[in-house]
Amino acid sequence: MCAACGVPTHLPEPAPPVGSPSPPRRFAALRNRDCRPYLFGAGLAMMADNIEHVITYWVLWEKFHSEALAGFAVISHWAPFLLLSMWFGSLADRYDCRRVIQAAQVLFMAVSVAWGILFLTDSLQMWQACVLLVLHGIAGALWGPGEQLMLHDFVGQDELPSAVRLNATFRSLGILFGPVVGSALLLGLGPTAGIFINVAFYLPLTIFLFRTKFTGHTRDHHVRPRVGALESLRVLREVGTNRTLVSMIVLAGLGSFFVGASLQTSMPIFANDLGAGSAGAAYGVLLFANGAGGVVGGILLELTRRIPSTVTAAVIATGIYGITSLGFAVTGSYVLAVVLLLVGGIAHLASMSITQTVVQLLSPPADRGRVLGVYGMSSGGLRTGSGFTVGLLGAAVGVHLSLALSAVALCLGTVAAGIHAARGRRDAPA
Repeated sequence: MCAACGVPTHLPEPAPPVGSPSPPRRFAALRNRDCRPYLFGAGLAMMADNIEHVITYWVLWEKFHSEALAGFAVISHWAPFLLLSMWFGSLADRYDCRRVIQAAQVLFMAVSVAWGILFLTDSLQMWQACVLLVLHGIAGALWGPGEQLMLHDFVGQDELPSAVRLNATFRSLGILFGPVVGSALLLGLGPTAGIFINVAFYLPLTIFLFRTKFTGHTRDHHVRPRVGALESLRVLREVGTNRTLVSMIVLAGLGSFFVGASLQTSMPIFANDLGAGSAGAAYGVLLFANGAGGVVGGILLELTRRIPSTVTAAVIATGIYGITSLGFAVTGSYVLAVVLLLVGGIAHLASMSITQTVVQLLSPPADRGRVLGVYGMSSGGLRTGSGFTVGLLGAAVGVHLSLALSAVALCLGTVAAGIHAARGRRDAPA
């Protein structure tokens, strides 16, 4: 039986012989001298991504005062994940992942420079803003599949769970500190200087990729697949026949679609209703708890290593995320709300890292990038839908009720995905 997914189509694992390698150590990926610089560089790049959001969203609101443009900013960030992730996964399968990721980082930097020039010349128009927002989203989608192939290449299969967890933790750190650094740059230096300085945070990862020998494919020996629509459709058919893969991809998509990015964007409303006001320290604590849960979760998972990368663990973690979201939606206690956000962040990181690890382990080496592209479509692209499930529905029935209904739907969908995976294990040939 596969230790990662529980599918009984694999032969039972024999007992490890005397003198065999010990289980992966705590923080194994950080002990890997090739993976460690990548993790730090990815964290800085993710921080730069969020710094750009802080600065550009503020400038766009000050200049245009357009709610429609604010909504488009969210959609443009996640729609490329939905529409292009599979094709970008094909690029990662076919080409050197170092160059694919560097192309994404160069695109990030070019967008920041373009924002800076438009701010400096005071010539920003709405159509230019829309183009730059879309390009920024494309850069994020291009980065995703190649990043996961690089992690697998750095550490191999045995330490892959650690690499995925720590990568998610460093990304969470970037998301957590991006608004802090972005606000400091905006207030201290102004938007123009701040956005130009932001370019520097993308450089460490870009430079490191020139120095590492790993390409994302050095551990795999297979013919590089072609990039095309027919190949993508073939991979979709193969994914559809594997109940475990389908369940993991669905679990990732459920959390993104029903809660996703809408929790953070709706936080001022919740803060005000909890008596914290829509701004100030109490509101900041809610935002911090929402992001800190991911960091705490990653550290706890690495320290304890008691939660295995299995389907059951992914279902439980996703269910906890749904339950805490439901509790946050209905509670009137500020302290309880903070606790629920923190626990929910831990559960969400556990869910995403476990599902991503299982998908990587079950993916055929030749198609790993494409399968991860399908995963990216679900985990990233479906965040676009949270603007409807919580945002637009909230405008009609209130954001508390809309989040509560979405959380209930997430819990029910999690149960259904777990049953689907269980039937796959039951029906598989011995």
